[in-house]
Amino acid sequence: MRMIYIYHDFGGTHTTSLAAAYHLKILQNPVKIPDKHDILAVPYFNKLTKQDAGKFIFHGKDEEGNPVYTLGKRSSKVVLPAVYNFAELMMNHYQINEKIILSNTSPLVPFAMTVGGFFSRELKVDVIGVPLLIKGAQKCWPHVCQLVEETKKIAKRSEEPIVKIENHKFQA
Repeated sequence: MRMIYIYHDFGGTHTTSLAAAYHLKILQNPVKIPDKHDILAVPYFNKLTKQDAGKFIFHGKDEEGNPVYTLGKRSSKVVLPAVYNFAELMMNHYQINEKIILSNTSPLVPFAMTVGGFFSRELKVDVIGVPLLIKGAQKCWPHVCQLVEETKKIAKRSEEPIVKIENHKFQA
C-alpha cells in the first residue's frame, strides 16, 4: 500500500523541510551535522510565508514512490482535524487506498529556531534570523533524522489508514 507522508508544524518551513529533506535523502547523514550551505539549500527551508499556511507543499517521492509533503498550520487548532476528516471522507466515499501519515515536527523546534523564524519570517530581519535558524537546525538535526526514521517505522507497522503521530520532545 502506498503511503502519503505529511510532516507538519507551525510554519511548515523549518523542521518540516528538514524532515522532508532527510526522508527524501537530499540530506542523508544523520551523524554529520549539516553546514550553513546544506541547510540553506534545503527546498523551502525558510522560504514559506503566512500566506502558505494550510497549503500542502510537495517535496518529492521517496525511494518507495511515496509522496512527501509538508504543512504549516500556524496557530490554528482546526487544520489537522480538517485534514484528518477530509482524508476519512476520501477513503470512505471515493475508495482512496493510500495510507496517510501525519507526523508532527513541532516538538523538535529549539528556542534558537523559534526566535530565528520570528526575526526572519515575521520581521524580515534575516541578518539576525538566519544565523539563529542555522544554529537551531544544526541543534535539532539528529532529532529530525530520528523522528523521520520513527515515522517510517510507525507507518509500516500501523494497520490504520490514517496515522497521526504527535511525537515527543527529544532530549538535547
